[in-house]
Amino acid sequence: MPGLLIYVFVLLIVVACWFAWQAEKQRRAKFREWAEARGFTYSHEHDPAVRKVYGFLDRLQIGHSRRGYHLLRGEWEGRTAAAFQFRYTVGSGKHQHTYHVAVALLHLERSFPEFLLGPESVLHRFAGIFGYDDIDFESAEFSQAFNVRCQDKKFAYDFCHAGMMEYLLAHRATCLEQENGVLALLVDGTLEAGKLDGMFGTLGEVRALMPDYLFRG
Repeated sequence: MPGLLIYVFVLLIVVACWFAWQAEKQRRAKFREWAEARGFTYSHEHDPAVRKVYGFLDRLQIGHSRRGYHLLRGEWEGRTAAAFQFRYTVGSGKHQHTYHVAVALLHLERSFPEFLLGPESVLHRFAGIFGYDDIDFESAEFSQAFNVRCQDKKFAYDFCHAGMMEYLLAHRATCLEQENGVLALLVDGTLEAGKLDGMFGTLGEVRALMPDYLFRG
C-alpha cells in the first residue's frame, strides 16, 4: 500500500509538470505571435541584459536571485520600447518568498530626475529602499491614493499636474518609475501577451500627458 501511494504521488507530480510545461509553451507561442505582429523581437530565456540595461529601476534592485526573462524589444508609437518578466526573492529558508513583476517601458526623448509613483498600498512596502519622502499635493484625494517620491519636487509637481492626476485617479493601480530617460510601468504578477497592448497603451497615454515644456531645451 505505501508503495502504491508513492507511485500515485509521483504520477501526480509528473502530470502537474506536464500541464505546467504545456501552459508555458502556449505562453511563449502567444508572446512570439504578439511580437511578430508588432515587429518586436522575443526571447523567453533568462537574459542578463535586463539587469544590465534596466537595473537602475528601483523595483529591480530588491531581494536576491533576480532574473529577467520573456524579453520583448521593439518600437511603440515611434519610441524604443521593451517588456519583460522579472523575478526576485526576499528572505531565506522557510521565510523566503519569490515575487514576479511584469514590466513595460518606453524610452523618452530626454532624462529627468528619478521619479516613482504608485498606489499607497504598493509603494509603502518598498519605501525604505526608494529614499526621498512622500510628496503631498494640493489634491487630498490624489495624495491619499498615490505615493510619489522624487528628489526634485518641482519635477514631481510638473509631472503630476491636474490632468495627470485626473488620469491616474481613474487608473488607480498604476505604478510608474522614471529614470535615465526611461518611463516604466510595473505590475505585480506575471507578464501576459494579452496585457501588453494595454500596458504600452498606458505608457503612451502617460507620455502624452507630460507637459511639452519638460522636453524643451
